[in-house]
Amino acid sequence: MRFKSPSLPELYAFLAVCQHGSFRQAADTLCVTQAAVSRAVQRLEQRLECPLLDRSGPRVLPTLRGGDFQALVEAHVAGLENAIGQFGVCAAPRNLRVSVVPTLCTRWLVPRLGQFRAQHPNIEIELRQFHYDEKFTRDDVDLWVHLKRSARAWPRGIRAQYLLGREIVPACTPALAARLDQPQDLLKQALLHHINYPGNWALWLSKAGHVDTLPKLGAGFDLGNNLIAAACAGMGVIVIHPVLIEAELASGQLVLPFKPAVATDRGYYLGSRAALAKNEAAGQFTRWLVNEAKVSAARFSTISDGPPKKRIGRVVVAVA
Repeated sequence: MRFKSPSLPELYAFLAVCQHGSFRQAADTLCVTQAAVSRAVQRLEQRLECPLLDRSGPRVLPTLRGGDFQALVEAHVAGLENAIGQFGVCAAPRNLRVSVVPTLCTRWLVPRLGQFRAQHPNIEIELRQFHYDEKFTRDDVDLWVHLKRSARAWPRGIRAQYLLGREIVPACTPALAARLDQPQDLLKQALLHHINYPGNWALWLSKAGHVDTLPKLGAGFDLGNNLIAAACAGMGVIVIHPVLIEAELASGQLVLPFKPAVATDRGYYLGSRAALAKNEAAGQFTRWLVNEAKVSAARFSTISDGPPKKRIGRVVVAVA
């Protein structure tokens, strides 16, 4: 049997525009972008081979044919919603699509997702592909965790809050740490770095170590995971957000030879569409994520920003 009826997203988009008289308000109601609503209505008009909406005035109104179609389908869509409600939609899984910076995702978020699933079995977290040049207009993502300079760096229509990851601190293998008595000794080592943030070493050495000599950088990496792997292999010393190396610190593969940590002008922020403000699943995941970030920050609270010492012993942070 070949179905002639349009898809539900097309019907929902059309009816939402009819209800609000606006593509933007319809998008907010459906928690999608305005472009997605427009495309869905266009597909419906192409399928029915007639214009359904008059877009010429200040408000978008149904055409004559559009009004007839609205009257025909509105009650059926409402009936479908009622049937799902009576069947038990509250028990059905709710999907939440999340895009996260890859290194933070694999090293910090994914190891914790089992805890979230145990607490919220009816919320399914779908990890979507991360885009470094993200414009935050995608239809396939509800929440983003991105490296930003501030909450203001997000585009209009996106609510953002800081999670963690502003601070950086040197890390290396225990064997390399044994050669380091004071921050100046770092200048004799291979200073591995992330190629997107080559200034991190100069920042830490100046602020924490009072070393004004411009450091000569060693090998560069474009992925944080590879940078950490190189440090574990003993290739050199890295300067990094300590939350990204929790497992290595716990196992003893890496140690923190010096403190304090130094704050950068960047951190990991959680962003979501303003339209999701009342979404229960998004709210529960956001609260959980913020709490996990606070727990992680507390674990590294001993890495203070106090005055540096001439000889700073190896710092080992206990990670549960």
